[in-house]
Amino acid sequence: MSEDYEPDEREQGGVRLQKVLAGAGIASRRACEIMIGEGRVEVNGRLVVEQGVRVDPERDVIRVDGSRIPPPRRHLYLVINKPRGVVSTMDDPEGRRNLNDLIEGRRPGKQNRLFHVGRLDTETDGLLILTNDGDFAHKLAHPSYEVPKTYLAEVDGVMHPATVKRLREGITLEDGLVKPSAVKLISTAEDRSLVRITLHEGRNHIVRRTMEAVGHPVRKLSRTGIGPVRLGNLKSGDLRDLTRDELGGLLDLVNELEK
Repeated sequence: MSEDYEPDEREQGGVRLQKVLAGAGIASRRACEIMIGEGRVEVNGRLVVEQGVRVDPERDVIRVDGSRIPPPRRHLYLVINKPRGVVSTMDDPEGRRNLNDLIEGRRPGKQNRLFHVGRLDTETDGLLILTNDGDFAHKLAHPSYEVPKTYLAEVDGVMHPATVKRLREGITLEDGLVKPSAVKLISTAEDRSLVRITLHEGRNHIVRRTMEAVGHPVRKLSRTGIGPVRLGNLKSGDLRDLTRDELGGLLDLVNELEK
């Protein structure tokens, strides 16, 4: 069990923990006090055992039942379902349809610059994260962090279990080994198969080149997940806010990869 949390002098000028939890939408302030009393809340890895503890919501890592509560949002964190035919840029000098065209007039909050996390080629649809938090975007996109990304690929031909096994063991391409962390054959038909694949890297056209190497060229490709974030039922071209749990999970993932 974690050791008890005792506030330090810096926290005396902070915000009461129950107020921070209530402000994050966990529950009413009174219900949050009950959670604290039940030993369900941790601050910086230590159980809180008293009421009235003050915390710094910007710096302290707060968890309820093990789930991280992200700091108050000063930035936008959005999920968008990019359609095929849209380029993964906020502006395109060639005048092609881009991400800014999708969100124009629908963007919540201030109209400041957004960064996209996880580039998709023009003919691939699916999940992108948009944010005006440049440091967060850099960490999620940088190859050294190896944030897992999940794709659903419709490919030519009937894929056999031996090919799935080969994919799991790793495929060597001209620029190195590709070893998915997960591969699942979803379904097969007369001339096509549906495969879900999760990778921890983002080399150009990595899924298409990998499938081509095992004799199953991609017909359609969609990204369905980045880390703990899932596309779910979000319609093509639509956007939504990251949920509290998704943002907390991404922050945990990045922090873990930094160690």
